Amino acid sequence: MKKFMLLAVAGLFATAALHAQTRTKEIGFQSDNDSFLAQGSDRYYTNGFFLFYRKAVDTARIQNKNIANKVFGLELGQKIFNAQSGRLPSADYIDRPVAGYLYLGASANILYKNETTFKLTGRVGVVGPASGGYAIQKFIHNTFGFYELNTWQYQIQNDVELNLNAEANKLLARASWVDITASGYVNLGNGFTGAGVGPLLRLGNFNQLFQSVSTQSTASYYGDSRLLHKHELFFYYKPMANLVAYDATIQGSLLRDHPVTGTQEITLDKKPFIFSNQFGVSYASNRIVLDLGVVVQTRDTKQMVHSTHQWGSIGLMYRFN
Repeated sequence: MKKFMLLAVAGLFATAALHAQTRTKEIGFQSDNDSFLAQGSDRYYTNGFFLFYRKAVDTARIQNKNIANKVFGLELGQKIFNAQSGRLPSADYIDRPVAGYLYLGASANILYKNETTFKLTGRVGVVGPASGGYAIQKFIHNTFGFYELNTWQYQIQNDVELNLNAEANKLLARASWVDITASGYVNLGNGFTGAGVGPLLRLGNFNQLFQSVSTQSTASYYGDSRLLHKHELFFYYKPMANLVAYDATIQGSLLRDHPVTGTQEITLDKKPFIFSNQFGVSYASNRIVLDLGVVVQTRDTKQMVHSTHQWGSIGLMYRFN
């Protein structure tokens, strides 16, 4: 009897320890800005801010036993685009259309035990004055004493955007401190249509793709009992080739002639192929998820004066039960 009681108590402690590490929900934000790189520029994709909420689904209730994790997500985001500067002597210098994009999205992230993942996201949003792009950038400039803006009179005009995004990842090879994954995505909608593919290289202490910063899947019902590392800390590099079929922040409404009558809207010609390099450092503990990244990308439009543009990114999530 005494032995049985000791085993029972030990089992309770083990179960409590497992649940103590289980974080089924997380909430946080991501901020993108070219000023994070301290290069003195204020051009092209100049600012982005995103709020996230993610909740893991109990996969024990799912008939497919190959599923290791499933995460439902909500997101609210805004992106702001300038020309080569927010202050130009005339419209002739606009080499990338000025635009704001505001959206609300919902996602389902399905992650398999063989480290194949699929994520489907639906977004509804608006490009144009209703996105609040000018108001936010003006507030930032006034708050920090930056220059006065004078290009938003040429911005892309209001248009409602409905979009679907599908992402997929597949582990290709792994050693103890390095692995490589094939990644890709497809965008479809009246706002953004295109696709991209490339490898993801990770170096350091990383976890499987079904519960990792790399796949936005740190929320889980299963704690850290099955993971390679209790904490993640790794460097990553992700080059990607992108096909762009349509971009409403460059070309304006898909269903309307341009420029819009009675406005000074300026649209330009998007580049059909864009190459991007993303690299950074990711960390995940029992409570905190942190990602610091840099993106360097080739021209969005044929008219861009600068051959590349780059920005920094900071993401922070808080995990809880």
